[in-house]
Amino acid sequence: MSDAARHEALINALGAELTPVRRLLPPWRRALGWLAVVAVIATVLFARYGASTMLHRWYAAPDLGLAACGAVITAITGALASFLLAVPGRSVKWAWLPVPSAALWIGASGLGCLRAHIPGMPIMGLHGANDCLIFIISFSVPLSGLMIWLLRRACPLRPALTAVMVGLASAAASASLLEICHNFDAAASDLVMHALAVAIVIGANAAMGGRLLSKALSRP
Repeated sequence: MSDAARHEALINALGAELTPVRRLLPPWRRALGWLAVVAVIATVLFARYGASTMLHRWYAAPDLGLAACGAVITAITGALASFLLAVPGRSVKWAWLPVPSAALWIGASGLGCLRAHIPGMPIMGLHGANDCLIFIISFSVPLSGLMIWLLRRACPLRPALTAVMVGLASAAASASLLEICHNFDAAASDLVMHALAVAIVIGANAAMGGRLLSKALSRP
């Protein structure tokens, strides 16, 4: 048998043992699927609480509307950045994608503590602020778990950074959902609890999500 024939036989033998792998969808389509789940949750909350209170808050205090827009955009760009960073060869600069909207979200939320109180809108106490903390974390856990599950087949080369983006997107999405049923004016305690919830979600994702995503690299 000639060398060419032996090489051809070896290639055929190796190829026969390969297991077909289903190609991943493009990052933007997988991000859109995750965002569709968030949209379904939002629809359920709108059906339960309506939009009148939320729109009243935004009309009376435009800074609250800006903060909500910043949170929504952060959820979108954070999700897209997560799926892009999970693709080998994509630039680490994609991690900067949600930064401008996150700055708007944080900055506009802080402005709410400096302006005058909205007439007819109660100020949130400590108990209500704790409820906000629980709400954001409770919704962020399944949203983060879903995104990590969607990302594991992509074998991200930067698992910790990708997990941070997952946490940011999930926390921003949860804060956006909270806007639908949040009938309080901005207050320092409210802002602190929001910031604490976001920090907990991002930190937990960086610690546990990063480990889960890194295991994908060690799979044969």
